[in-house]
Formats: sequence, structure tokens, C-alpha cells
Amino acid sequence: MKRPVPDGLRAYLAVTAAYWAFMLTDGALRMLVLLHFHTLGFSALQLAYLFLLYEFMGMVTNLSAGWIAARFGLASTLYAGLAIQIAALVALAQLDPGWSVAASVAFVMAVQGASGVAKDLSKMSAKSAVKVLAPAGDGALFRWVAALTGSKNAVKGLGFLLGAALLAMVGFVPAVWVMAGMLGLVTLLLALFMPPGLPQGGRGAKLRDVLSTDPRVNWLSAARMFLFGARDVWFVVGIPIYFYSVLSDGSVAGNRAAFFQIGGFMALWIIGYGAVQGFAPKILRARQKTDAEIIRLARVWVGILALIPAALAGLVVLAGGAAPWLTASLVLGLLVFGVVFALNSALHSYLILAFTRTERVTMDVGFYYMSNAAGRLIGTLLSGLSFQLGGLPLCLATAAVMAGLSWRAAARLGRLPPRSLA
Repeated sequence: MKRPVPDGLRAYLAVTAAYWAFMLTDGALRMLVLLHFHTLGFSALQLAYLFLLYEFMGMVTNLSAGWIAARFGLASTLYAGLAIQIAALVALAQLDPGWSVAASVAFVMAVQGASGVAKDLSKMSAKSAVKVLAPAGDGALFRWVAALTGSKNAVKGLGFLLGAALLAMVGFVPAVWVMAGMLGLVTLLLALFMPPGLPQGGRGAKLRDVLSTDPRVNWLSAARMFLFGARDVWFVVGIPIYFYSVLSDGSVAGNRAAFFQIGGFMALWIIGYGAVQGFAPKILRARQKTDAEIIRLARVWVGILALIPAALAGLVVLAGGAAPWLTASLVLGLLVFGVVFALNSALHSYLILAFTRTERVTMDVGFYYMSNAAGRLIGTLLSGLSFQLGGLPLCLATAAVMAGLSWRAAARLGRLPPRSLA
């Protein structure tokens, strides 16, 4: 006789499916905006501005979303995230090509700000649900976290490719409408078939509780902030624009080919990153390790990470300009960066849930992802600024510095009193 699927597992699968759909549109939207406005002549710094409010609102949302979820329930924040993203896509479709650059930047920043709220409401809901729904013992928490995070990033990588492909084939506005319709359908299906299993919230949650007083959570959040800054300082503006300058000859056909190649690389990077995250518990043999040993691994791997962009920056300077071997070397080096980055990210994602108590999970996860958004905000701004001031070498050198700062924060975790590691 076939055994029924437990409500907790069904709820986890439903949350994961909704999160996948959201991240597909999130990745596609980023590539659409970046490539569309670059072809309109926006500078690297102007392109970075388009994403700043997205990241800033992510910080604000994460800081408050933990309290909102504790008060109103995780299902409520998940539905709110999906609904806001649909509204943001519909609004973006109203963009008028006749507007001035300043008006276009302001409008897209506002829409991206709403999308940032939506993304982090959905993210906090999905990640917190794992802590509540995962079975106890035998490394299940690390495996469920890794599966959710890894699969999410693989789907987001497909979104990068989808966004570039839609831009090349149907144009900006039709692509946005396609994504809004797809996400609307997913939201409707979720509302119709969502099983029970998620916490409903309660009136005891206080807004002041969103700030963490646990030094483990605080230092881990700092390490996370600099870790994501180290990625986004080259990922958001620097590498896509550099590759566009190398791959496109300025013609319509050349632009389309460049869009597919850039979208393909970004998709490959994110999908590979997600795959490594999904297998991180096996790669790191986490089932046999204590929390103290996992903290030690987090320090080691982020130290290795800092070396990669430093080496790539030196390689670009040494090359003195674009060359086929340089492009191939950058692709290979950044894929290696992605592997090491994914292991770091998986370790962090496990540690935040290991450190927090069940009754504070939405609060601590929200605070932790607020730091994550802060890192992306810093990285996004520095990506445009570094590329404008010093090109790709400065982007990569800045990434090395950010990774070094992440190592410093992770090192503090190992110096906490033994009782803090319990």
C-alpha cells in the first residue's frame, strides 16, 4: 500500500515549487534590465543604480519580514512576495521609450525596489520553512537547506538564460508580460493546492526582536555580507559589460549573439553554483561533522575564495587588453570561483539555521538575509563604480578585498566561548 506524503513534506515541496517560479522570473528580469538598458547607452554606474533600490529594499524587507512572518505566518509572506513581484512586472511593462534617462532610471529603480521586497519576502518564507518542516537528526537540516538553496540557484540560472533569450527573440515589454502571466498562474495554483504545515503566526512577536543579540548570528551575518559583496562586485555589472564589449560588434545580429552568450555564461555560473550547493553536504561530508568543525570549514573556504579574484585581476592586467585566451581564462576562473563560493554559501545557510532557536527562526533568518542584501547592495554599487574607474581588474581586486573581510568575520566565530558553539 502506498504511504501518504506527510503534510510537512507536501508543504515543503509546495513552498519550493513557488520559490522556483519566483526565482526564474527574478533571474530573467535582472538580465532583461541589464542588457536592455546597456544597449540604450546607459553607463556602468547608471546600470548599477537600477539595482540599488532592489538591494536596499531587500535589506529593509529582511529586517522586518521576520517579524511579519512571526506575526502573520509564513504562508502570508510567501503569497505577498509572489503578488508584489507580479505587480512589479506589470508596472515595468508600462515603461515608455520616450522618457528621459533620468525618468527611466527613477522608474526602473522604483519597480526594482518593489521586486526586491518581493524577492526577500519569498526567500525568507522558503528558508524559514525548512527549519520548521525538516525532520530532526541525521543531517536532515543541512540536506534540506542545501536542496532548496541549490535548486533555487539552478532555476535562477535558467532565468538568466530565459531573460536574455526573450530579449533577443520578442523584445523587452513582451518578455515582461510573459513572466507576469507565468508567475500569476503559479500563484493561483499555490493558493488552490497549498497543504497545511506552515506556522500560522501569533501576536506575541515584537518588532524590537528583529535585531539579533546572539554573537554567532551577528558575526555570521557580517561574513555573509562581505561574501555576497565579493560576488556581486564583478557579477552584477563588471563581467556582463566586459563580455558585451568583447563579444558584440555593435550590429543587431552581433547584439543578439552577445545576449545569448552572456546569458548562457550567467546561467551556467548560477546553475553550477546551485548544483554545488545541492551536493555540498556530500562534498564536505557534513553528516560526520560538528558545528565547530563546520565553522572551521567556513573559514578555510572563504580564505581560498579571496585568492581567486586576486589572481584573475592580475591576469587581466598582465594581458593588457582583450584576447581569446583571456576570455577563456576568465570564464574558467570565475566558474572555479562559483564552486568555492557555493561551498561557502551552503556552510553559511546551514549555520544560520543551526544557530537559531525554532521560536526565533524567522527573526534570525530575516536579520541574516538583511546582511545578505546589504552585501549585494555594496557589491552592486562597487561593481558599477569599480568598472567605471578601473575596468574589470578593479572589480576583481575589490572582490578579493571583500572576500578577505568575509574571512575576518568568519574567523571571529571560532573565537567565541565554547558555550556559544553549543
